[in-house]
Parts: sequence; structure tokens; C-alpha cells
Amino acid sequence: MSDILYHMIADGPTPVAPFSHATEVNGFVFLTGQMPTDPGNDQAPLPDGIEAQTRRVMDNLILILDGLDLGLSDVLQCRIYLTEFERDYAAMNRTYLEYFEAGRLPARTTIGVTGLAVGALVEIDMVARRP
Repeated sequence: MSDILYHMIADGPTPVAPFSHATEVNGFVFLTGQMPTDPGNDQAPLPDGIEAQTRRVMDNLILILDGLDLGLSDVLQCRIYLTEFERDYAAMNRTYLEYFEAGRLPARTTIGVTGLAVGALVEIDMVARRP
């Protein structure tokens, strides 16, 4: 078993809590759940609405994947957290689908929660594997 690697991506979003952007062991990469914060200005207001917040979260995850020389095609699993599950589930799904190749969707769980950091509507984490 190899040692755990702890990754902080220079161009990645500013963490909203004490964590690494990703950890890695034996080719598996675990990406911390990302918020819809602006990676260039963590004090900027969050985007309005679930579609815009889902895009920002996915784009933040892509920044981290890129920093690790990975892409969405390497993602095995996603967990999605929604504060307004009934209201936002369908719209979030439509936006989420824009990011993946048809027929190559990662395994996924979506969970309704009572709150998320920075007042976000959505948070997504991922597990990827090096090819």
C-alpha cells in the first residue's frame, strides 16, 4: 500500500474549511466537496439559482481534476448534497448532465440536507481513479 498524498491545487478554490482539495492513494483520488464559490474571489456573492451554482461547483471540481492531470472521464462516483431537494433536483440533474459524455455517467448518490457551508444550495464531491 502506498502513502497517502495530500493535494492542494494552486488555482483551485479557496477552501471554506480545513481540508485538502484531494487525497490520493493507490490510484484512487478523493475530491473534497466543492461549493459554488468563485475560485478567483472567495468573497464574491454566490451565483443565483441551482443551475448557476451547479455549474460553478462542477467548474471548481474540474479545476481540481485539471490540477491533478485528470478529467471528468476519470470520475467513478459523485455525491451531491442539496438543501432544497424537491425544488432543485430536476434542474440540478439537467445541469449536471451537461458535463458528462452520454452513456459514461459515474455512479452517484444525491442527498437532501438541511444546510451547507457558505449558504450554498449544492455541494458535490467525487472519487476518481488514475488511468
